[in-house]
Amino acid sequence: MTTLTLAELEAGLSAILEAPRDAGVLEMIVRRPEVDAREVLEEGTLDLDEGLVGDNWKAKGSRKPPGSAANPDMQLNLMGARTIALVAGERARWALAGDQLYIDLDMSEENLPPGTRLAIGEAIIEITAEPHTGCKKFAARFGLDAMRFINAPERRHLHLRGLNARIVQPGIIRRGDVATKIPKTA
Repeated sequence: MTTLTLAELEAGLSAILEAPRDAGVLEMIVRRPEVDAREVLEEGTLDLDEGLVGDNWKAKGSRKPPGSAANPDMQLNLMGARTIALVAGERARWALAGDQLYIDLDMSEENLPPGTRLAIGEAIIEITAEPHTGCKKFAARFGLDAMRFINAPERRHLHLRGLNARIVQPGIIRRGDVATKIPKTA
């Protein structure tokens, strides 16, 4: 497995920054039926209670505090498709990041602050304030430079590692669906 250097990753930042701001394609759906297992789906069901149906989010619970119930504000993990394409390289490695939804969309704080809603297929999700940062597994799979790249203080506002979200309207989602920002009403 070849990983990119920090310089190579930084050279790819401009492509990430060109991601669409208002609507982007759902490039990949990944279900995690158990720890370290991945299933790439063409279609998934988002459920208010279960999250992505068949995913281990609810059964796994939360690590903070250890053994507690799953955090509803971390029901879904989203990652920018352009970021994972740069970090992981070939599409077959994307699922290793451990996120469920990979969307070609600007994930920055400015573009998707907490409370922003996205319509995807039949479902609506809401970005939450829970931070989503790289972990030891991410570094092991993509390299320490990838971890440094996504977590650099000067880039933290870009949410290169992605975002957490919760489901507010259940429904079917499919690879290729457009994820569209829902305008806030006054």
